[in-house]
Amino acid sequence: MMMCESKHSHFSIQTMMRQEIDLAVEWAAAEGWNPGLHDAECFYAADPEGFLVGKVGCESVVCISVVTYGTGFGFLGFYIVKPEFRGKGYGLSLWNAGMKRLQGRTVGLDGVVAQQENYRKSGFALAYRNVRYQGFGGNKLMPDGDIVELKTIPFNELTAYDQPFFPDDRHAFLKCWIQQKEGSALGVMDNRKLAGYGVIRRCRTGYKIGPLFADTPLYADKLFSALKATVPEEEPVFLDIPEVNPAAVELVKRHNMSVVFETARMYTGIIPDLPVQKIFGVTTFELG
Repeated sequence: MMMCESKHSHFSIQTMMRQEIDLAVEWAAAEGWNPGLHDAECFYAADPEGFLVGKVGCESVVCISVVTYGTGFGFLGFYIVKPEFRGKGYGLSLWNAGMKRLQGRTVGLDGVVAQQENYRKSGFALAYRNVRYQGFGGNKLMPDGDIVELKTIPFNELTAYDQPFFPDDRHAFLKCWIQQKEGSALGVMDNRKLAGYGVIRRCRTGYKIGPLFADTPLYADKLFSALKATVPEEEPVFLDIPEVNPAAVELVKRHNMSVVFETARMYTGIIPDLPVQKIFGVTTFELG
């Protein structure tokens, strides 16, 4: 049986086991980031080796996610140091290890505003702001034949639709994301062709919608209304929008939502050319 060393022991960096990602989610909840109840399973599916933990002896003191997608993209998130271990260099050591894992790739992150300058010093450039809005669930809907359960759409059609919205392949993550517990995934059809989709999931507080992609503002509104109708009335509902999409700003205003949080979407290297005019909701701040 391995004995844990004292807090004065050496610092080590390890790849997180699946159950350790639950700890990272707990830390994120403590930071007020309101993660989804079942996020960890899908995050692990995206890249089982993409989560690092720094330990002093046997105590986990810092974590980071450095998830790789395809051959050319990575996303950094979950960068958290336990409060009592901050200012000791552990966070920087893990950051450097994480960035080494993503070396040679374009890297994205959603950073808190206060850390933007530090990220710039590490080679990240601002693309745009993502802003979290809060509204409420419940909605009376007229039957709409354009709205379908996403599980009725062949998965290859979904991944083909999703591909332009993300810099590289994320089919492993997506397959889990649309099937998670306490969530709903819907699509909107145009002449029997997928013209948008969205996912809503249960979080520590209320529900989050993400992603919300649609070819037109009308389809985005249809999806948004249908998704929030799946949750109880007066439950908080959150949507993270790219501020550079005026139609997304109009959507949240139309539904009387209010700003609660914001991040800076930043990248190293060439900023991916994504169709932001069709992005009405970011998938997650943690994995892009």
